[in-house]
Amino acid sequence: MNLIVYHNVIPDEIFLSTFTEKAAKQLNDGLRSLLGLVSNETGIPYDISKMSIGTVHSICQKILSDRRFSENAIRQTSPSLKDELSQYFFLYNRIWKDLIDEGGYKDAEDAGRSINLYFSGSDYYSRHFAVVNLISVFNRFSEELIKPSEVKTDSEDLKRILKMYQCYLDKLSEGRIKYVDFSLLQQKAYDYIAPYPGSINVFKHVIIDEYQDTNNIQEKIFFKLAEGSKNICVVGDDDQALYRFRGATVENLVEFGDRCEHYIQQRPKRIDLDINFRSRKTIVNFYTDFISKIDWKRENGKGFYRVNDKVITANSKDELPAVITSNHAKANIVYEEIAKFVKKLKQNGIVKDYNQIAFLFPYMQGSSRVGGFMNALEAEGIRVYAPRAGTFLEVDEAIAIFGLFLRVFGKPKYEKKNNSLGMRKFRDWMRNCEAVADEIIKNDKILEGYIEDKRTELATILADRDLFIKLLKRKKWELNDSFSKDMIRDFSSVSGISQKSKRNLSNHFFAKAIERRETEGHAYSIKYIVNRITSVDWSILDLFYQLNGFKHFREMYRLAENGEDEGPICNLALITEYLSRFMEERGTVITSSFLEDNKFINVFFASYIYAIFRRGESEYEDTDNIFPKGRISFLTIHQAKGLEFPVVVLGSVFKNNNREASVPEQLVRDILRKEGEPLDKISLFDNMRMFYVGLSRAKNLMVLPRFTHGSASSEPFTDILSEDKLPKIENFDINTIPVEELDDEELGKTYSYTGDYILYQKCPRNYMLFKKYGFVPSRSQTMMFGSLVHKTIEDLHRLLIHQRETEST
Repeated sequence: MNLIVYHNVIPDEIFLSTFTEKAAKQLNDGLRSLLGLVSNETGIPYDISKMSIGTVHSICQKILSDRRFSENAIRQTSPSLKDELSQYFFLYNRIWKDLIDEGGYKDAEDAGRSINLYFSGSDYYSRHFAVVNLISVFNRFSEELIKPSEVKTDSEDLKRILKMYQCYLDKLSEGRIKYVDFSLLQQKAYDYIAPYPGSINVFKHVIIDEYQDTNNIQEKIFFKLAEGSKNICVVGDDDQALYRFRGATVENLVEFGDRCEHYIQQRPKRIDLDINFRSRKTIVNFYTDFISKIDWKRENGKGFYRVNDKVITANSKDELPAVITSNHAKANIVYEEIAKFVKKLKQNGIVKDYNQIAFLFPYMQGSSRVGGFMNALEAEGIRVYAPRAGTFLEVDEAIAIFGLFLRVFGKPKYEKKNNSLGMRKFRDWMRNCEAVADEIIKNDKILEGYIEDKRTELATILADRDLFIKLLKRKKWELNDSFSKDMIRDFSSVSGISQKSKRNLSNHFFAKAIERRETEGHAYSIKYIVNRITSVDWSILDLFYQLNGFKHFREMYRLAENGEDEGPICNLALITEYLSRFMEERGTVITSSFLEDNKFINVFFASYIYAIFRRGESEYEDTDNIFPKGRISFLTIHQAKGLEFPVVVLGSVFKNNNREASVPEQLVRDILRKEGEPLDKISLFDNMRMFYVGLSRAKNLMVLPRFTHGSASSEPFTDILSEDKLPKIENFDINTIPVEELDDEELGKTYSYTGDYILYQKCPRNYMLFKKYGFVPSRSQTMMFGSLVHKTIEDLHRLLIHQRETEST
């Protein structure tokens, strides 16, 4: 705001990037609100609609279609982006066989076993884990700008992986539409801006938040964009670097001064934000002491692996105890003691709402600590909000919807040999879905009739298809033969076909379309016609919305409208996203050929839903309101980064410090001969930073558990807790904790007249579904014609200007 208002910098000339979409939205909304306040005072309007503000990935997408980076000022076509789930299905379904062939494996089992053995040391067959492993290394290769053809290695395994990576790159670029994943998107943006001399002058200011979480390719992009102005401002804390598993390189921040001299021949000015305004003094002292418990010095004695000369001090002068522990006891006793203490905090008014308390964990899925604390809190009547504790498919709404889908379409049949643990769990999940669906159907006779009608409709189009196939055999026609107008009579006269198929065949517009295509020399194939005649006129999203009209789901909408409980409707919204994704991957039309031989059932359930099940996709998480009222939030420490709570309970103080560095990390080091933090210390360093983040989230009180059994604690917690110097819960005076009022302060949201107000006026429930909760419409246009015309006219305008400038020179 300072640059725009007081230094007259045009918003379009500012590059402002942060790490998460939520933070980017807050930046955008906050800046709009503040500039709006300025405009109210001065009458000067500010337009940030074209400002490059967002996550690195979103800005890279914008750069690829930004004419300012083009020699002739023409907008280029940006590649289509595959997110994490699309990338997974691309490898798992589309190109798995190509990868196997390129890697020189005998078959799918040989490939799966070999890949998993190389990455995890375990010789087991699982295509799912093989794909996950390949994605992890492919992404790192992309982020490090590794070219497969340039890598020299004697390792046969690495040679195979590099061949598969090249195959992956080639397949993304095949066809009319080019694709990239998140990592390649950044590489594509860098390759786009690097050759063009004018790129260095597009932005006058390059500003990056959370710089400790940036990777190699991002660093190259930032410095290239700042090369002209020399204005680059980064904000970060190396002790809060959490995303090495995504390719982040903390050295980008630790060595920022040297990198600036290398890239732009300038030494940066360092400004220490060294006063903590969040936490009480005892908490600040505790976590700053914690991070210094291990030796960060480089092996050669020259410098440190962190910014070692920073000193964080608390603004608070309160020296009363603010870090306490449970008794040293078995897990169940610790869970119960902390749960009762939390209830006491609320009863005594120390916190006004349970959402002011957070339980933080190194990880949540599969953690016994999460389940233990959850059960103990619920026994005290305290509700928990834990979106990362379970998987999306295990929530009640998903079980109900997919149970009803199973009753409409039937369930897949599996080969007996496919009896892995993952498949057995998935079968159990489907059986539970069916049982829940049966109970819903039993209580709603109208729904029972609806399900039966749908099953009959599917059976009818399959029967019609069989009759048409018999006609083809009699006439000696092939499915790939051209369909002519003369064939309509033969198809219409087939005995036994449904009235729906007869109506389709006798339709005047149908006959005209056939005749027109014949005349043009592009006749439809018989296969196409059969599929179109024998298909249903609804999609799986249509089916979802129709099911939502029955009483079991109607109550969920009522609860949301009345503000009583938003949880169910939020999960229903997430279901629409997954159904929409399936339709993008597999098409929207349900044809008889797709239903034949259980093909649809196997593709939808045994492949798509099973993959989501194996991936452990998390349930709905409200990024705008991560602390629902009346509930204690259970979060991973990664989720909690950037957040703060009056009271924090560190649910687990253990994570293995002796894990080997990941295979992608080892490969990148070996291929690039790259220096960095010692591979044998990576897990220790990462764990220290993770717990540092967790400990620094508390404002008024930090609670640590002391377990006697199982994975009780890891260093340096073991030493800290064994000293028995911290106050215990049973002796702690809660009246020494500052009373925390509810914080409702937030910048106003930005609404548009056409996108919000008019839509709400037209239908409040429609607005609630599609704008507030993000439901995906079952029938939506992929491109607005007006927007297309506008962009086309603008591009032509720019082209003419460029041509005139070229002619004049």
